[in-house]
Amino acid sequence: MIDRVAAAFESKDYREAARLLKQLVKESPENPWVQFYIARLHEVTGKSEAAEKTYRQLLRSTTIAKIMTGSRQGLERLEENEKQRRKEAIVQAKTDPNNTQLGVLILEPIDSEAKTQVAKNFARIMNLDPYKARLLLPSRGWRLYRTGAIGELRLYAQELLSAKIPNFCATLADIQKINVFRVSHFQSLSPQPTVVCYNDQNQMGSFGFKWSEVRQVIQARLPIFEEVVDHDFLKRLERKVQTQDYSQFCDLHLPGRRSILRIYDSAYEFQQGIDFSAPAEMATNRRNWNRLIEFLNSQLPHAKIFSDFTQFAETALDRTELLDRLPSHIELLRRADSHWDPAFQLYSGLVFLRYFPSSPT
Repeated sequence: MIDRVAAAFESKDYREAARLLKQLVKESPENPWVQFYIARLHEVTGKSEAAEKTYRQLLRSTTIAKIMTGSRQGLERLEENEKQRRKEAIVQAKTDPNNTQLGVLILEPIDSEAKTQVAKNFARIMNLDPYKARLLLPSRGWRLYRTGAIGELRLYAQELLSAKIPNFCATLADIQKINVFRVSHFQSLSPQPTVVCYNDQNQMGSFGFKWSEVRQVIQARLPIFEEVVDHDFLKRLERKVQTQDYSQFCDLHLPGRRSILRIYDSAYEFQQGIDFSAPAEMATNRRNWNRLIEFLNSQLPHAKIFSDFTQFAETALDRTELLDRLPSHIELLRRADSHWDPAFQLYSGLVFLRYFPSSPT
């Protein structure tokens, strides 16, 4: 009867093949040839996952040369069909102008125990070497994996999610729609906290809010670089850029206002407004900052804190074509512009959009 099944496939009479296989499964379900033609039937009827699973099982369980060769060829066809389907979907997605906006694809952490199996799916979807795929999957923190047209990225994101690979996408345009206010100082705390701040046009104003509106807090530090003179291995003088210090940052996310209040130590006017220093304590910039953060933490026990910026930045700093297009809303005294500043804006904006993709109604 196997010969009749083969003949049905040869003539593309898949209904007859299915009828015959149904009978064969009852008689000898473990027969490798029965399993092979079941995989073929799955393949031609669009059940790609079931076909792939059965082909791979046959490669592990049988030594029949023709079945092994046919299973490998079946897997190759499935891979080519998937590539063609994805290519057509990408072309279709790009016909919509909204899908051509510049975006990013972010990979989220995966448990180490699950990484080996998940890496195989990642390698298949992204056409990667399995070993390299495993290295690219983060165990903690986010990885900026890819930039490009948001329509294409969303197609990949959907496939990755189906393969149990956590990720998300966002457009640069959506990040830029978030209002960012640079805080000068707290003007008052009662009847509600009010800050003096600057908008993106560098205009000063006041901003009153409720502590309950702050849903997320980003805590980070950005390196400050200086040019120093040092000796090389031949004891010759050379100039090089080194990290000399760090600037402390704290972003308060107010999703209901679609706004971020950005506080950082080098721009905060500790001598203005509310005094957060402890009595009889010698005031220094670091101590003032620590007292301010302690105060904010005491008022925001309900807010989720994010502090993985540095790890994220290591995956984002080489994306200069992206970072150069993103205003940082940061004014640090630097000798030269640094991609660390827009990288922080990118991170804070992504955290905002990940958990509050749209304003509450």
